[in-house]
Amino acid sequence: MREAGHSHTHSGLGVGMVGRAEEGGRLRWALVVTALFMIAEVVGGLVSGSLTLLADAGHMLTDAAALGLSLFAMRLAERPPDPERTFGWVRLEILAALVNGAALLAISAWIVVEAWQRLKEPVSVDAPILLWIGVLGLAVNVVSSLLLHSHADENLNMRGAYLHVIGDLLGSVGAVAGGLIIMFTGWTPTDPIISVLIALLILVSAWRLVREATEVLLEAAPPHIDVTEVIEDLRAIDKLDDVHDVHVWTLTSGFIALSGHGVIDDPSDHTRVLDEVQERMGKFGIEHVTFQLEMRPLYQLPAQDLQPKS
Repeated sequence: MREAGHSHTHSGLGVGMVGRAEEGGRLRWALVVTALFMIAEVVGGLVSGSLTLLADAGHMLTDAAALGLSLFAMRLAERPPDPERTFGWVRLEILAALVNGAALLAISAWIVVEAWQRLKEPVSVDAPILLWIGVLGLAVNVVSSLLLHSHADENLNMRGAYLHVIGDLLGSVGAVAGGLIIMFTGWTPTDPIISVLIALLILVSAWRLVREATEVLLEAAPPHIDVTEVIEDLRAIDKLDDVHDVHVWTLTSGFIALSGHGVIDDPSDHTRVLDEVQERMGKFGIEHVTFQLEMRPLYQLPAQDLQPKS
């Protein structure tokens, strides 16, 4: 005779509603600030002839789209599960992070190509305009980065938006540096060279974001959790044998799940074993646990366990 049982616990998906509301508010303010300054940079770049400003304006255009996408994904992720989407829309935030990371990679490539053209065919740059718009942009991007920084480590979607803003901040630093160098030396290649340096910095962060989002979508184990250690911890539970089919994955930021199977000999151990599974997994930060227990077939039990109890 074979018996089976399972235990399932979960907490809310992601952060609480209060945290989501705060993240959404910060994203909205960052979007407004970014969109307004993007217009100023386009005008300044056209007037001054600066590639740094135009590149940064193009980056800010994608930032506005990225912030809007992040905000949209966050709103959809708040929708409750339904029979067709049993986990709701929470993974849309990971898709938004992946799209934002891919956009950053494309922007970095475009800046490098355009900078190469500028190095071959130098263009005169109005240093004072470049400098002052760079200073203004630096202030704006510092405000936006401060708005998003506190949530960037908690949520992959927020991190994608944050990295776009950080890319803009670096662009503003480059604009200030380029304006000063050109103003005092007249060396115009400074502008495309700084643009390339900024693009390379953006490229590193963008690649990391794309990689992490892809790992989540592939349901890989979270990087901070050693699955071997998890299995060993499960096998250390008294009376729990033959732990197998253990899977650990991230559904969305802040939501780590585990499923697995184990075998017990005595049905009376069922509740105690499952309670200990939940407790031990909680120490790893895994709060959504689905663990099934199966009774060992009679023919596999030791002979003494088959003797009738007096």
